[in-house]
Amino acid sequence: MRTVATQAAAAADSISPGTRRHAVVATLIGNALEWFDFTVYSFFAVVIARKFFPSGSELTSLLLAVATFGVGFFMRPVGGIVLGIYGDKAGRKAALSLTVLLMALGTAMIGLAPTYETIGLGAPMIIVVARLLQGFSAGGEMGGATAFLTEYAPAGKRTFYSSWIQASIGLAVVLGALTGSIVTNMLSPAALDSWGWRVPFLLGIVIGPIGFYIRNRVDETPAFKQAEKVKSPLAEIARRYPRQTFASFAMVILWTVCTYVLLFYTPTYAVKVLKMSASDGFAAGIVGGAALTICSPIIGALADRLGRKVFLSGAAIVIFATAYPMFAYINAHPSGGALMLFQLYFGVLIAAYTGPILAAFATLFPSNVLSTGLSVAYNLAVTLFGGFAPFFMTWLIASTGNTLAPSFYLMFAAAVSFLGTLAIKTSKD
Repeated sequence: MRTVATQAAAAADSISPGTRRHAVVATLIGNALEWFDFTVYSFFAVVIARKFFPSGSELTSLLLAVATFGVGFFMRPVGGIVLGIYGDKAGRKAALSLTVLLMALGTAMIGLAPTYETIGLGAPMIIVVARLLQGFSAGGEMGGATAFLTEYAPAGKRTFYSSWIQASIGLAVVLGALTGSIVTNMLSPAALDSWGWRVPFLLGIVIGPIGFYIRNRVDETPAFKQAEKVKSPLAEIARRYPRQTFASFAMVILWTVCTYVLLFYTPTYAVKVLKMSASDGFAAGIVGGAALTICSPIIGALADRLGRKVFLSGAAIVIFATAYPMFAYINAHPSGGALMLFQLYFGVLIAAYTGPILAAFATLFPSNVLSTGLSVAYNLAVTLFGGFAPFFMTWLIASTGNTLAPSFYLMFAAAVSFLGTLAIKTSKD
């Protein structure tokens, strides 16, 4: 059976440049809006802890808040399987339109939820349900978006096209951190604690209609239309592609740990561990997200020329070697400038690793099971190693007293994922 790269190449001649641009813009905007919803929770974890998870211990409240962030990840594999199968049967367009609506609904629930002081235990229950809904939606987003863009990409540019998915996640980090920075700096602490924290979540209410409109106007990919459908994509993955699924799973580990430790957890780490202001944490988040947004397509274009494997393996090695000294640096120099340099450095490295990764995955599975295969591997790794990363980091630092604990988690992920990159047999295809 032909790989998606071969199928996409065969169908590429029928796609006009304007249609391709429309597909890229629809995926970029929709993915950025969806991940904006998903990221603002982690940026406002400290406030959410006070409003929805009050306890006699500030640490316990924070642990409950970041654990609830992780709860959504239990639904990631479920959403990945259900929406992945839906995308492989009904089409990429239908699946992507549905995911953005579900994410907006979950975000609106958080933004409108009454606090613990108002309704008691019902408040954290609403947050948990909203996070489960967000997790289900996010579970189907990555597989569908990757299948969509790689099937629209012309030959020789698949890495460049798929790298825009990672760029859109960086854009979501920028938008989330920028929104957090604005409301933090413009409002008094009392106003922020009372209602200001809701603003980023309420912005998510407009995401559903906008994202649905944009994605619903894009044509289905020619590769999907031409692919021979299978009765059960999940059974096909389990029977014919176990090695490819495991290799994808291993490579996702570093991706998800970098995202949730270095990008999303940094504002919390800056406030709770480095004792810096929230505005410094948000500023650093903007820098890291901007580096990821700008560098991902650049790396993607280079990887189309030089090969994906050199970037994947090389970035994993560098992250492993420099994680500890970089965390030691910001702990020795806890300043806004040092934290922004830290985020800039890792933003570039994350782009070097994740820019080529989706195109590499797309060569492992054929088009008729691509969305399912990638969704299963991606979401299992994210659930196990990414979703509860903030919880593990908070708990490890508190229990050991070692503020460098995140670096060891990052080094472990880099080592495992480096082994996964060795499964990529060819540098270019």
